[in-house]
Amino acid sequence: MNTAVVITTVASPTTAVRAFAARAGLRVYVVGDRKTPMDWHCPGATYMPVAQQSARAGALARRLPWNHYCRKMLGYLAAIDDDCGLIVDTDDDNLPKDDWGFPPLSGRFDAVPDHQGFVNVYQLFTRQTIWPRGLPLRLITHTSDLASGLSPARAEVGVWQGLADGDPDVDAVYRLVYGARCQFDARAPVVLGRGTLSPYNTQNTLTRRELFPLLYLPVTVSFRFTDILRSWVAQPIMWAAGYCLGFTQATVTQERNCHDDMVDFAAEVPMYLHTERVVERVTAAVSPGATVAENLMRAYGSLVEAQVVTEAEIACVQAWLSDLAAAAAGTLWH
Repeated sequence: MNTAVVITTVASPTTAVRAFAARAGLRVYVVGDRKTPMDWHCPGATYMPVAQQSARAGALARRLPWNHYCRKMLGYLAAIDDDCGLIVDTDDDNLPKDDWGFPPLSGRFDAVPDHQGFVNVYQLFTRQTIWPRGLPLRLITHTSDLASGLSPARAEVGVWQGLADGDPDVDAVYRLVYGARCQFDARAPVVLGRGTLSPYNTQNTLTRRELFPLLYLPVTVSFRFTDILRSWVAQPIMWAAGYCLGFTQATVTQERNCHDDMVDFAAEVPMYLHTERVVERVTAAVSPGATVAENLMRAYGSLVEAQVVTEAEIACVQAWLSDLAAAAAGTLWH
C-alpha cells in the first residue's frame, strides 16, 4: 500500500521535512496555514497552501478554523484521495532515524494484558521518570512493573505509535518540573490489550486504512488537547473493531520548536480535567455492532452531552466523514 506522511508547518522547510521528502516510497503532504511562508517549497513534498485549501475546500475545510492544528485533516484527505492506504502523522521537528519505520500490522507481539486501565507505556522503554502527554495526572508518580506482565500474543494493530528521542512528547507539567531530555531504550514492540489504555499523539504515528475515520482531530478543543482527545476516542472504537494500539522504540529525534510552557499548560488544563471522563463516556457509547464511522459519531455525541466538546463538533465530524467517503472514492478533489 502507498504510505503517506502528513505534516503541518508554519516554518520554512525544516531538516526533518526535507529528510522525509527525500525518502523513497513515501508520499509527503505538508499542510500550510496563514503563518506559513508564502514561498514554501520542498522537492519531494506536496504542499497545500492556504489558497489551495480554500479553492479545493470540501465540506470540512469550510468549517475548520485557521491557525489550528486540526487543519492537518486536509492532508489526510489529500492522501486518501490519492489512494494511500497507510497514513503516518509527524511534525516538522521530528527527524527520522536511519531505521525509521513501523512493525507489521499483524503478528505476534509482547502484549500488556487486558483491562489494566491507564498505563504509562514509557516505563517499558526507559527507567527515567517521564510520562506521555495525556496520562492522567494522578498517575504520573505511579510506577508499575509492566514488563513482568508482558506475554506474547497475536494482534491486529490499528495504530502504531513510535516514540521520539531528544525532546519527546510530554506535557507542560513535566517540562516545568523536570525538563530532562530522554533517550529511550531499544526494545521489541509492545501492544496494549483491550481495556488497557495509553495516550498517543501525532508525532510519529501510523494509522491503517480500516481506521481512517479515527484520524479525526476535534476542532472545538485546544491544540494541546486535540490529538490526545483523538486517542481516547479511538481506543474503545478500535477494540470494538478488533484492533489494538501498539508502541515501538524511538525512530525519530525531536528537536522541539519553540514553545512557551505556561501557554502550553493553560491549553492542556482541559486535557487534565476531562481525560478519565472521556474514556468512560466513549466506552459506554461504543456499540460492537456499529461501524467505525458510526461509533465515531456516537462517541462525539456523548462528549457533547458531557460538555467536553461543543455542539459545533458534531457538524465537523459529519463533514469529515462525508469528505472521507468522497476521498476514499477518489472524487473529493479530482
